[in-house]
Amino acid sequence: MRPVRVRDAKSWSDLRIRNQNSLLPWEPTGVGSWADRHQPASWPPLYAILKSEAKRGTILPFVIELDGAYVGQLTVGNIQRGAVRTAWIGYWIDQAHFGQGIATAAVALGVDHCFGPVGLHRLEATVQPSNGASQAVLTKLGFRHEGLLERYMDVNKRWRDHNLFALTAEEVPEGAVERLVRSGRANFLQG
Repeated sequence: MRPVRVRDAKSWSDLRIRNQNSLLPWEPTGVGSWADRHQPASWPPLYAILKSEAKRGTILPFVIELDGAYVGQLTVGNIQRGAVRTAWIGYWIDQAHFGQGIATAAVALGVDHCFGPVGLHRLEATVQPSNGASQAVLTKLGFRHEGLLERYMDVNKRWRDHNLFALTAEEVPEGAVERLVRSGRANFLQG
């Protein structure tokens, strides 16, 4: 994982357009067509917002790379300090890499970064009940189901229910990456 860069425009656009069918069912409703929203020219304004919010300390935007290639994104958002020290975590990955453990590894790295250097105590993730793959990523890392958020988010022009998952620092004292390694689910990290 690495921070987003302004020169990611073409890679981001290519991935988003190529993955429209696999991403659209889970993405918040946007204005305009998918293709228009994901042209390379759409990246610089989005990048500027992400960097501005990162400087304010409210978001952590990362690119997921595999062998130096951009294959997805992981974002930690709505970072709150003080008594709660919490945030949400979200991710997406190129469908060509589904089932390879890449999203799980990226989320594990994100969890360890948040509970380590960032100093958060709790992470939350919301997932539509029909998104079994994303729920599997979270449960492998120890996220627990906390409940159903009814009509939680406008996705694909309909208010969709989402399951709320959460994890606290005390639940992964060894770290999420170490948990993956110990469980034998991190073979891709070796070699």
